[in-house]
Amino acid sequence: MRPLAIASAVLSFAATALCVEQGNLTKPLTSRVILPSTFKPPQNFKNANLVHIVSLEKSHPKESINVVIENIATTPQDEYFIPFTARQMETIGGLEVKDRKDPEAGLFEVEAVDFDIESDTQFYRVRLPKPLAPKAQQTLGISYSYLSALHPLPATIAQQDKQYLVYTFSAYAPSAYVTSKQKTEVKFPSTVVPEYTIIPGAKGELESPQKQGSKFTYGSFGEVPAGAVEPVKVRYEFTKPLIHVSRLERDIEVSHWGGNVAFEDRYTMTNRAANLSKQFSRVEFASQQYYNPPSTAVKELKFPLKVGSLDPYFTDVIGNVSTSRFRSNKREANLEIKPRYPVFGGWNYPFRVGYSADLKKYLRKLSSGTGYVLNVPFLEGPKQPEGIEYEFIELRVILPEGAENVKYSTNVPLVTAGISLHQTFMDTQGRTTLTLTAINIVDEYRDRELIVTYDYPFFAILRKPLVIFVTFLGLFAAAWGIGSLDVSIRGKRS
Repeated sequence: MRPLAIASAVLSFAATALCVEQGNLTKPLTSRVILPSTFKPPQNFKNANLVHIVSLEKSHPKESINVVIENIATTPQDEYFIPFTARQMETIGGLEVKDRKDPEAGLFEVEAVDFDIESDTQFYRVRLPKPLAPKAQQTLGISYSYLSALHPLPATIAQQDKQYLVYTFSAYAPSAYVTSKQKTEVKFPSTVVPEYTIIPGAKGELESPQKQGSKFTYGSFGEVPAGAVEPVKVRYEFTKPLIHVSRLERDIEVSHWGGNVAFEDRYTMTNRAANLSKQFSRVEFASQQYYNPPSTAVKELKFPLKVGSLDPYFTDVIGNVSTSRFRSNKREANLEIKPRYPVFGGWNYPFRVGYSADLKKYLRKLSSGTGYVLNVPFLEGPKQPEGIEYEFIELRVILPEGAENVKYSTNVPLVTAGISLHQTFMDTQGRTTLTLTAINIVDEYRDRELIVTYDYPFFAILRKPLVIFVTFLGLFAAAWGIGSLDVSIRGKRS
């Protein structure tokens, strides 16, 4: 993960921006702003009250921080820093900040400002929409996930054994400021939690955690200094797969002449669950399916598609896989697929899924000029109860040949963006292609919009039929010319 993060930083400098306008509010993990390893955020704020929520209900941990911040400086302030370790910065995904009391106001501008590899502490800088006046307060909602953060213990189990996962975190929320009062709530998928850290109570208070069903609560804690850490380790039952997509290549091809938009997703998927301690037994697996017991294997994947999706297909590296079912009506379109084999812990399964749709459902022509607006989902992966994490996503929007003045907008955090040409059948110079890349994305980003605007001049619309007409005309002319040649052989006259 570390080499990937560093490589992404280099790519972000080299990304082309021809005719591209970035519209997402959350900036990439890899920022161009590099601060020295000795940097410390100015103590302009304090956390008056903080609630830290750790959700372990899916295959990737999600943490949320609801905090009331107060400006303790003598001047208005608009920069709030959130610290993370270097390892956390490599695996953190989808960090978003908003106003808890006004969520409709949108996301705050967030950027990673410290990429000094010599420092173990790095920061996200949050820009408040308006500077906070002295002694004024504001409630922030901070949320983020970690990829590859859960580890099976034991690492190997029998085919039908239950799986237990280990997660390590801090009972104190990460903060660069003094916190007056806080508590941490941990939500488990079940009440089976055989091991967990106990924190003794201070000054006659009860020890932590306090248990209430599948929720544990650490704290409440009194004043905690900036940067304080209270390690907590929990081990809990989670007999489900840990689906990890190391690479997703998604193509969206727009055809004005065909009135069609074609989607194709190519997955490199791994199950990070506990490995099998013995050789896989298909007989044992088949006999257990009558009872449908919990399993760490990936047995099927469900894709909720947009209404109107057509002609879906499902292939892997061997070829077409017919074990699938597609249901489509006026209210829904669902594709259910089964891999060629149950994907147990440590196993890989590369495959691709594709489908088409009517272009009118995604494209709108502007009332004036030659402009078009394309609205498509950035991600349409499987929707699984255990969740899915994506380490690297490359999205290509292949527009018609001759499209120009391409711009985009999305609230998915991106690493790079660029414009290139993609050669297809009967093209003269290639089709305009917008390429976007993102890292450390979880399935909560499913169906978030990607809006692409572009101009498609009238001459560009006629280019392909003119090329086809001229090509066939040239072929007929060449055939006529060759046919009219006299190639007969005659003897010489004496």
